[in-house]
Amino acid sequence: MKLLGKLDWSAIPFDQPIVMGASGGMVLAIALILAWITVKGYWPYLWSEWLTSVDHKRIGIMYFILALIMLLRGFADAIMMRAQQAVAAGGAQGFLPPEHYDQIFSAHGAIMIFFVAMPLVIGLMNFVVPLQLGIRDVAFPTLNSVSLWLTASGILLTNISLVVGEYAKTGWVAYAPLSELEFSPGVGVDYYLWALQIAGVGTLMAGINFVATILKMRAPGMSLMRMPVFCWTALATNLLIVAAFPVLTATFAMLLLDRYLGFHFFTLAGEGNQMMYVNLFWIWGHPEVYILILPMFGVFSEVVATFSGKPLFGYRSMVAATMAICVLSFLVWLHHFFTMGAGADVNGFFGVMTMIIAVPTGVKIFNWLFTMYGGRVRFTVPVLWAVGFMVTFVIGGMTGVLMAVPPASFQLHNSLFLIAHFHNVIIGGVVFGAMAGYNYWFPKAFGFTLDARWGKASFWCWLVGFYLAFMPLYVLGLMGMTRRMQHYDNLGWQPWLVVAAIGALVIGAGIFCQVVQLVVSIRRREQYRDATGDPWNGRTLEWSTASPPPSWNFAFVPRVAGKDAFWARKKALPLRQDQPAPAREYKPIEMPRNSATGFVNAFFAVVIGFALIWHIWWMAGLGALGAFLTILVFAFREEGEFEIPAAQIAQFDRTHPVEIAL
Repeated sequence: MKLLGKLDWSAIPFDQPIVMGASGGMVLAIALILAWITVKGYWPYLWSEWLTSVDHKRIGIMYFILALIMLLRGFADAIMMRAQQAVAAGGAQGFLPPEHYDQIFSAHGAIMIFFVAMPLVIGLMNFVVPLQLGIRDVAFPTLNSVSLWLTASGILLTNISLVVGEYAKTGWVAYAPLSELEFSPGVGVDYYLWALQIAGVGTLMAGINFVATILKMRAPGMSLMRMPVFCWTALATNLLIVAAFPVLTATFAMLLLDRYLGFHFFTLAGEGNQMMYVNLFWIWGHPEVYILILPMFGVFSEVVATFSGKPLFGYRSMVAATMAICVLSFLVWLHHFFTMGAGADVNGFFGVMTMIIAVPTGVKIFNWLFTMYGGRVRFTVPVLWAVGFMVTFVIGGMTGVLMAVPPASFQLHNSLFLIAHFHNVIIGGVVFGAMAGYNYWFPKAFGFTLDARWGKASFWCWLVGFYLAFMPLYVLGLMGMTRRMQHYDNLGWQPWLVVAAIGALVIGAGIFCQVVQLVVSIRRREQYRDATGDPWNGRTLEWSTASPPPSWNFAFVPRVAGKDAFWARKKALPLRQDQPAPAREYKPIEMPRNSATGFVNAFFAVVIGFALIWHIWWMAGLGALGAFLTILVFAFREEGEFEIPAAQIAQFDRTHPVEIAL
């Protein structure tokens, strides 16, 4: 048995200049960042205030940072794919060989879904939900940190595959039998499986944490029907996570057993059932779409209500629509493979259910429009993202209803029409929602607003770039161009693909504008400083505390008497100006101690994953032992909390006089 299993020098692709250039650039960038941190002496601060923090706000910010970094990686893959398809027509072969192109589109899909969209969603929920609920942290703070760092472990393993070995060539869904050992003997599928297994466990932990937090830890007086809509969408999303992610974990576990121990769950030989993999994957996969989009519906609800200056229209119908989507999302998965041959009755049922699930989404669109109608709408950057979403998402929804018709799906399901539809709802919904939330809650997180000019420039580049990049794909799909093509002979397709490539470049300009927006805002932060804690005249409890909030969030736990508690309190203030403010007695607050458990476990998770990928069994054993000992040390800790003195809390309130006692 080799000491390093299957790992040797041939694992590093020295013969592929594009891969080596990208790998070298990535390694050099990481080395320069680490060197800069070391020279500046920032390690003690980063370790104590960020890497080991269990503060939900900082964990949320770190999730968001991870997502934005991986957005750059996923977008780089997208640019290469669009460029390859723009030039690889007829006799021209382009610049990406088939095996490299296959890895790029597989990595692009997995990265964008698991390591961009999911961290964006969980990051927003982490930062916002406890503040909106009027509480000081989530139910299990250390578990929250573990969830973050397991996600980071999956990200690191995925990026290691760029340098050592290869990534899957199966597409992001890794359908069997292509993903079985017989047809994918390399380590690419193993990188895919172990990275997503580790990150998936972290996501499941986050889901459990938020379900417990929302159901059991709301501020006094905040009944379920007084919660902000964002909290409702977060509850629905995390219920879906708890129900759906174990299915994905079990499915990947069966595929791993096939690959490592010769089982036959999905193999061609041994009476394996390949369609069962497809069924199980999409039983997770379609709820996953709503795991991503539901919190963004909550973001748009907050943005539209705040900048329209009026309560959200149809609050109860919005809640009902959210929970209806939560339930119905488990009844539509088969529309991803109508061609399987399940029969007309089965296809008809799932087609009808797919059409029905569009109804509650339509309810939400009308509620947002009716909220804006009659309001004094301020067209800030978050509102632009919200309006762009409504237009774009409706188009994507209509194409989805079209593909819910089985005969139409038979023709379109393996074409670029499907790719256009998927990006229509994911970019138009998830990315636009995340950017709206980013611009909306940024001043709460950092104490200053983002530059509006660059924010608007970014929005328009994203919007125009999206339509340029993906509307041509609808046309190409109707013309018969199938997915996953590294090269094509039909020269009539090329002009449309050139336009799509130009659209991707315009989206790239939007990302550049976002980077500039952040840099300009940081440099002019004193000019954009928010001393009020409430720069948008908000309606919910997060705006009732300082920006950025202290680690304890609220010196006094708010008491809630109705919906939009902070807005109601502000409206009542003029009526009580003649009444003296009640004296408040500050008391010490206990908060959870920082813990290195998540960060250390992430290190061991990477060791275990890398070792299992390369069959280095002794290393996997050491990693498992290290992870077990880390958990053991945490379990037997002597003190899990520390006390913040009343004087410190009072001093903070005196220097940040923005909090309103509710």
